[in-house]
Amino acid sequence: MADDYYGQNNSNSDDSEVELNLRSLELQGYLSKWTNYIHGWQPRFIVLKDGTLSYYKSEQDSDFGCRGAISLQKATIKSHEFDECRFDVAIGQNVWYLRAETPEDKGNWIEVLQSYKTDIPETVSLRRHGSTISLQSNTLSTASGSSLKRVSRGLREKLHEIETFRDILYGQIDTLQRYFDALHAKNEDQPPLDLGDGLKPIDFRGEAITFRETTAGVIITLQHCHDIISQKEESFKKRLDKEQERRRKAEELYRACKDELSKNRNSVIPGPDLEEGPHSTIPEDEFFDAVETGLDKIEEDRQLRVRLKYQSQQSQISTVSSLHSPNVETEDEIPQLSEDFGTGAQAKSHKLWPEIDRICTEQLTQARQGVGEDGNGWQLFADEGEMKMYRREEEVDGMVIDPLKSCHVVKGVTAREMCHYFFDPAYRNDWETTLEDVQIVDNVAPDTLVFLQTYKRIWPASQRDALFWSHMRRITDNVDAGANDVWIVCNHSNQNEEYPPANQGKCVRIYLTVILVCQTYLPPGKDSKTATRDDLTCKITYCSTVNPGGWAPATVLRAIYKKEYPKFLKRFTGYVVDQCKAKPIMY
Repeated sequence: MADDYYGQNNSNSDDSEVELNLRSLELQGYLSKWTNYIHGWQPRFIVLKDGTLSYYKSEQDSDFGCRGAISLQKATIKSHEFDECRFDVAIGQNVWYLRAETPEDKGNWIEVLQSYKTDIPETVSLRRHGSTISLQSNTLSTASGSSLKRVSRGLREKLHEIETFRDILYGQIDTLQRYFDALHAKNEDQPPLDLGDGLKPIDFRGEAITFRETTAGVIITLQHCHDIISQKEESFKKRLDKEQERRRKAEELYRACKDELSKNRNSVIPGPDLEEGPHSTIPEDEFFDAVETGLDKIEEDRQLRVRLKYQSQQSQISTVSSLHSPNVETEDEIPQLSEDFGTGAQAKSHKLWPEIDRICTEQLTQARQGVGEDGNGWQLFADEGEMKMYRREEEVDGMVIDPLKSCHVVKGVTAREMCHYFFDPAYRNDWETTLEDVQIVDNVAPDTLVFLQTYKRIWPASQRDALFWSHMRRITDNVDAGANDVWIVCNHSNQNEEYPPANQGKCVRIYLTVILVCQTYLPPGKDSKTATRDDLTCKITYCSTVNPGGWAPATVLRAIYKKEYPKFLKRFTGYVVDQCKAKPIMY
């Protein structure tokens, strides 16, 4: 992978030229990056530029900002001990676990990445490659165990050699000494020899005495050196034993802490304090990757269900067509509801009605306000033609609760149809992809229900649920000029003691306030009796404020909102259009 980016270097170039060529490179390509224990290794687009290693979800996303970056100047680049394709890049506690396709690719990446590191000072080099004792401290290096073993083994071998040479020298000295003594005894009574040229005969006795004393000094010095080396060997052995004991205790402490941590994880019910929270050890980039991957998987499952459902419907339509005449109506009829549906008449006797009426009025007033009125701080964060989405950044106790507002225009449906599919729980699982379960806790009235919704868990966030009342109402006052009718659905969290309490099981409770305001518009000259679906225009205003109930990184939540809310609104409105296109118009 990295081979494509190397220049054609002369084989005779010196090391400095190679180093310069490596430093001038810009390396990029796909590597596998460890995300988390749920999704494991995922392909990521890695870019090396100006000494900084950055990663993106894909090459197409490289124009929209990186997911994370590491400066290689002080980074540690380590090849894995067993996995021949893996290497790690770390700065402190921030570690990237990476895998290449082949060992050759891995070697190329490591070679280039290593070239960007700051040169190691000479003192550090001495400490690493010289003595196992630090030059800057009097303590033994924790990584010196194997070096001590090698030094100890080498000293022991040399000591055996010295002892052998000493024994040989003892024998040679003894032989020479006996030879000198014999010569002295033989020549003791003979006159001295005249050698001429001023040469004197050898005094065998004096030379024998001198040789004996010299060799004795050599042997004593050699024995002294042997003793010193033996003492040093003993000192090294003691240090090695001490180091091994420290390492053994450290490993025992590590295993004990690991077992205790595992025991605590298994004994605690999964909740926000276990994997979420301000003290969470999960990096934000991994948190974002995990949540985004979870949402993408849910969306893929929804699309698969839609395709299967469509194929099933097509099969049923073909069967019905072969059994019935073309004039027989096979679609659902307009639901038969009482005349006071949408007025709240049947819900007024319920104890929740004062709150329902008040919240609906407040939310409708806020939804009707423009995004630039009274300096209310709305900021545009998504603009996709007819759909525009705004937000205000707000936090409470460190949790993001940004209010969101969306304005959208949809053709071919009425306001009541849009609110009908948003309110009715029979259709909710079709367009709300993150739902796991929906329960009606209290059937207040046909137009007012209390729901307990449980959402699918998206790791590493805890599973969520929400308890809220939902009220559908027709608005008759202050209707915009030109609007045929106005319908709303308002949802608001409730903590009534008669309903299931919050945070009692594995779920964290979400607190929400949502309003969907829909207005039907007809072209001039058309009314509800003469209009066709091609004449219908529905103007939508959607406002929501959601407290996630538990901590999550603010940057991650806002990034998810920016991506998921437009998808949610388009998915819902597209679902309603698809459901209504073959049915009679409902006003």
